[in-house]
Amino acid sequence: MTRIFTFLALFLFASMTHCQVDLDSKEWQEDLRFLQKNIHENYNSLFVKISAEDFDQAVEKLYQAIPKMEDHEVIVGIAELVALFGYGHTQLNLNNWGGLNKSAFSQIPLKFYQFHDGVYIQGIHKDYEQFLGAKIIKIGDKTIDEAIQAVYPVVSAENESFFKAYGIYYLAVPEVLHAKGVIKNKDRVPVVMEKDGKTLKYEFNTIDTYRFPGRYTFIQQEGNWLDARDQSKTPLWLKNLNLIYFYEYLPESKTVYIRHSQIQNDASEPIEAFYARVFDFIENNEVEKLVIDVRLNGGGNNFLNKPIITGIIETQKINQRGKLFVITGRNTFSACQNLVNEMENYTNALFVGEPTAENVNFFGDNRSLNLPNSQLPIRLSFAWWQDKYPWDNRQWTTPHIATDLTFKDYANNHDPAMAAILNYKDEPPIKDQLSDLAAKGDIDQAVEMVSKYVKDPKYRYNNDIESQINTFGYELINLGDYKQAIRIFTLNTKIYPQSANTWDSLAESYWRSGDKENAIKYYNKAISIDPKGRTGDNARSMIQRIQNGQ
Repeated sequence: MTRIFTFLALFLFASMTHCQVDLDSKEWQEDLRFLQKNIHENYNSLFVKISAEDFDQAVEKLYQAIPKMEDHEVIVGIAELVALFGYGHTQLNLNNWGGLNKSAFSQIPLKFYQFHDGVYIQGIHKDYEQFLGAKIIKIGDKTIDEAIQAVYPVVSAENESFFKAYGIYYLAVPEVLHAKGVIKNKDRVPVVMEKDGKTLKYEFNTIDTYRFPGRYTFIQQEGNWLDARDQSKTPLWLKNLNLIYFYEYLPESKTVYIRHSQIQNDASEPIEAFYARVFDFIENNEVEKLVIDVRLNGGGNNFLNKPIITGIIETQKINQRGKLFVITGRNTFSACQNLVNEMENYTNALFVGEPTAENVNFFGDNRSLNLPNSQLPIRLSFAWWQDKYPWDNRQWTTPHIATDLTFKDYANNHDPAMAAILNYKDEPPIKDQLSDLAAKGDIDQAVEMVSKYVKDPKYRYNNDIESQINTFGYELINLGDYKQAIRIFTLNTKIYPQSANTWDSLAESYWRSGDKENAIKYYNKAISIDPKGRTGDNARSMIQRIQNGQ
């Protein structure tokens, strides 16, 4: 059975021995050629986001630089090469919790987390308790934003969410920081912090750790480790982390909440039985909302998704707009992206939270290619997973309602995603509201409504608004109201100036109105944005028609 493995497990436990890599330049160059040759011969399909030619140029640049590089710098360079493919399953892991990575990289005794209001120390060893919950201002000579920018290319990040979940680890790996020019000495990491209105400075030394002291990218408070969260209570999304999934009924809101954190069968109850029990409860009790929380879910076996989807479809009581909610986040990845895709395809779910960490269509399953001299394990993907149309190139699944977690929210156990769901009041989709306003001839109110909508931060990821405005514009064209159609399409170009389709539609509205000069002008704008795509092809065809007097 083909399966997509949980990424976090690969990320934390990528290899099984701890050894210092010590090679001469020739041996490193041999490893690099071996990697290049194998990718071209066996993984050529990975050349999607980067061309084979550009990849080879990057290989040559590293090959020539190797004689002047230290071993850890070469390793970081190889990781950066692999990251050029832009798929999270295709990677060289440099995170070293537990000393299990063959790179033998080290770790400082803390875990950074990128909250909405900055990067903070979420968890730390008890010997450094005074820094718990501090906001990071600088690492080495770099501001925190500069440090993130420096290490970002080393991470096989599919999108920004992926980096926030998994790439943030690299800010605590001295060898990566040194190789990317963030720190000057890889034996210690100088950090400038802010806590309780005071500026703190400290140079962190590395530690030996047996394993990551927590679950799902959060350090947990146990043993020698401390968590910045108030431990007097636990929010639903962090409860029962020893279980892969659990559910709880919230009688005041008549809501069933499920936290599902791996696409694997829990030892206590398989997925199929668990969801059968949940849907039976929903059918036989006063339930008005179902929340499926997959914000911590890094994947597993995507063939286990079926009973979740079929159960929702069969439970008509809950499979309705405003009754079914899915919480996504930066850890939502791999087989869980498949689950999210299927939710989007077949159910009436509203998504709340952060964008997922995976492209909607993506390269998943991978094999390990061990380099002959260093034995570094390069994970290379071979399976293309396509739950969506072939031309759906979205970098992630975005929430209908965006919610952000601040450090204060986390520390005080406040969950903005659940708050948004419990306070949700359903309203007609914006396209229906626009159609009603068009029927009334109230275009001014339509423009005002759209302007307010796109400025509301909770809708900032809702890219569907572009297509809904577009649909509204064509309704006006069909009514023969070209003047107002031009006004609506112009508004869309102002909101989404990098969308070729908005300019293409604006051009068509001018063409329909008889203004050929502006039609050609805006078709050319569409071509400049999408020179090789379908929209660009359509724009060229339309210009040809106009010039031929059609």
